[in-house]
Amino acid sequence: MKLSSMQRFWLIQAIAISLVILTGLSAVQGADTAKDQVAVVNGTVITRQELENEVTRAKNRMAAQGQPVADVATEEMDQKNLDQLIDMEILLQESQKQNIQITDTSVADHLAKFRARFPSAEAYEKALKELNVSETDLKEKTMKGLAIQELIEKQVMSKIEISDDDRRGFYDSNPNFFEQPEQIEARHILIKSDPKDDKTQQEKALEKIKEAQQQAKAGEDFADLAKKYSEGPSGKNGGDLGYFGRGQMVKPFEDAAFGLEPGQISDIVKTRFGYHLIMVTGKKAARTIPYEEVKDQIGTQLKQQKTSESIKVYIEKLKKEAKIEKSL
Repeated sequence: MKLSSMQRFWLIQAIAISLVILTGLSAVQGADTAKDQVAVVNGTVITRQELENEVTRAKNRMAAQGQPVADVATEEMDQKNLDQLIDMEILLQESQKQNIQITDTSVADHLAKFRARFPSAEAYEKALKELNVSETDLKEKTMKGLAIQELIEKQVMSKIEISDDDRRGFYDSNPNFFEQPEQIEARHILIKSDPKDDKTQQEKALEKIKEAQQQAKAGEDFADLAKKYSEGPSGKNGGDLGYFGRGQMVKPFEDAAFGLEPGQISDIVKTRFGYHLIMVTGKKAARTIPYEEVKDQIGTQLKQQKTSESIKVYIEKLKKEAKIEKSL
């Protein structure tokens, strides 16, 4: 449904929130010379090395997301990351003022979940190296990040309420977000055949799909045939593709699938992936999604948006009460 465009927008907002809360290491006390410091926040120094480390991490994140790092002005990136470090230090100091304590158990649990995202210890260590973060740094960063997160939840998120009027107002004002085009549910059997294959290989693939087709026409269960024959990733699930709309599949596949009624099986369909048999198992007509089906989702997204805005306001309030000196 078209709600996904709104979801993508607010996902970016949510990521922005997490970056403000969790990126970078907090400032340390002291620096060898005035030249080594780029900012002082209520007496706490942020060093040039810390800023350089944060800029390196920011560039690595951009590169991982496919963003052009070379096109970003160095001075602009320095200022942006320095502002983030200052924001984090301001929030950290406020969490300390409010005596927010994070237990070692909480930190250990958080780190364990983080490590579990990696397929191996080697992959985990490689990621830390690429981000220029040591185990000690990560533990410290996690403890400070969790303290800031608790502060934000206590001082910002807990005070945000989204009413039914808010949700309904958004729904009524954005009807195009909730338009769901026609969808079909289907299974398929794929026998792979690359256009570059020689004639013998292509003929072998065609014979195999014809064999599956004959068994389907004879009344064999299509899902069982998909498990037996299909060479696509959905084969182990009986060829189940779930529901999909137009534009999500290659054109020959789409044309054949949308021309079927539930229970019907297509003729052999050739695409760049190979030979297919398609069975449609369900259809959903185009419709406007009812409010009741999406009100919780709208509420979550509105809260994300309002949280992002409120965090910025909260940080600006703390900064006005702080003594901040920038030397960059």
